[in-house]
Amino acid sequence: MAFAAEGGAPESSGGHMPQGLVREGQELIAVANPHAANLGAAILRAGGSALDAAITAQLVLNLVEPQSSGLGGGAFLLYFDSASGELTSYDGRETAPASAKPNMFLEPDGASPGYLAALVGGNSVGTPGLLRMLALAHGAHGRLSWAELFVPAIDLAENGFAISPRLHALAGKVPTLTQFNMTAEYFLASDGRPKAVGTKLVNGAFAQTLRELAAGGAELFYLGPIAREIAETVTFATVNPGGLTVSDIANYRPSIRPPVCADYRGFLVCGMGPPSSGGIAVLQILGLLAHFDMGSMTPWSVDAAHLFLEASRLAFADRARYVADPDFVSVPVKGLLDGIYLDQRAALINPMIANGAATPGLPPGAQASFFADDDSAELLSTTHISIFDRYGNVASMTSSIEFAFGSALMVRGFLLNNQLTDFSFTSVRDGFPVANRVEPGKRPRSSMAPTVVFDGSGHPLLAIGSPGGSRIICYVAKALIGVIDWGLDLDQAVTHANLCNRNGPSELEAGSSMLDLGASLEERGHEVVIREMNSGLHAVMVAGDSLVGAADPRREGAVRGR
Repeated sequence: MAFAAEGGAPESSGGHMPQGLVREGQELIAVANPHAANLGAAILRAGGSALDAAITAQLVLNLVEPQSSGLGGGAFLLYFDSASGELTSYDGRETAPASAKPNMFLEPDGASPGYLAALVGGNSVGTPGLLRMLALAHGAHGRLSWAELFVPAIDLAENGFAISPRLHALAGKVPTLTQFNMTAEYFLASDGRPKAVGTKLVNGAFAQTLRELAAGGAELFYLGPIAREIAETVTFATVNPGGLTVSDIANYRPSIRPPVCADYRGFLVCGMGPPSSGGIAVLQILGLLAHFDMGSMTPWSVDAAHLFLEASRLAFADRARYVADPDFVSVPVKGLLDGIYLDQRAALINPMIANGAATPGLPPGAQASFFADDDSAELLSTTHISIFDRYGNVASMTSSIEFAFGSALMVRGFLLNNQLTDFSFTSVRDGFPVANRVEPGKRPRSSMAPTVVFDGSGHPLLAIGSPGGSRIICYVAKALIGVIDWGLDLDQAVTHANLCNRNGPSELEAGSSMLDLGASLEERGHEVVIREMNSGLHAVMVAGDSLVGAADPRREGAVRGR
């Protein structure tokens, strides 16, 4: 076994902070920071819907967990409306500017500059999609006024909040923060070190931005001075200036897309479809494991871990070949989840011996020869919110600015994303185009996997999701198997040690019980690598006549409700 640090990744454990299972009767929110949990729960108590609470929590997260998500980024939302009985999938993923070129992340000689060098500055910034997506969803599902939802974040920005241990730690690990004066002055002390834990941060610029958006609506972000300042910041960045324009911002539109759903052991598991690969890959892992009697195995025994890693390997092989923005590429979603196709792929899994690197399959509706595999980095950050409200509505939303602190560019008190580095840096390989190549107006592929599970009667049972780059897929699948196959308590399923195979080495979480399996997995042919695997699973679940919630102890999350 070998320990490997994630190349370029800033994520580190903020300490293991056990949360325990939270049980409430009517409504519950699980989110990445106590401020967001408290203020989101207050919106629920005021009669707000799950969507209302998600908006408030997201705005607060932009302030207290700015390294992970915010107005300068994008999100995917699954929303179950109890009145209509419909699950809607909202796509607020960022888009590439009209000026985007296939070689925009390559050196003149065709070499890659490396992920860290590519992400900093304006060239990596995609058109932010979060706010228009939230406004679209609020028009359909909001109960409180748009302006009311902004008040908690405005107050907190004006009055200040204490820097948390995790924000402090990450600010000390990300070298890009020193590149731009505005960003450095906000997060770093005069000596260049991160501001100390407990330091009060006041963000008047963000408060003013929110005040304007509360009064003028989301369109003010896309059609006024804010859009102009974003475009100017990107265009005139002193490092890697980019091509995002006011026209790109004005023309952005969120999308409503069909969720992807499949049966697993009598439960209907639903996730986000393309341009996210998260829903498809999670469902593929479950569909492959449905061929094995996981329930008869000891939870996360070597037999169970081996099967999970092999299923994960196969899902990631298909992901790299086929999944991209469906507005640009014909993604064989039905084929990738087809029962006969999964039967064929499951037959490749040897219950005792690792197969090594997997090749993509040929699902129905696909033309494998048309595409080559991609080389996108898609590293860590992101955040997740899960909510059940008193009305029976459910929200599962994952949002991101990509890398920790995004592009490191700051505008009006918030950070801009570096989501364009989620595209494959290489557009053509061996004469074949890469599905996830850069194109103007295109959304980069994501691994975000907001998930809603329904019971056998069609009632929502569980909302869950996680940050974590491409490993999000494994984190969510791990927790679902814990709940469905082994009947683990929600906090046990969330807290349990992580494992993943992204069609490479089999990764086990450093410092966890999973390390006990390392030698046995190596005997089965796995190349075992030990990594920090700091998931941020946040989940809410129906348990009898109550709700239970769990927040991943690897981060600073909290669960609140009544």
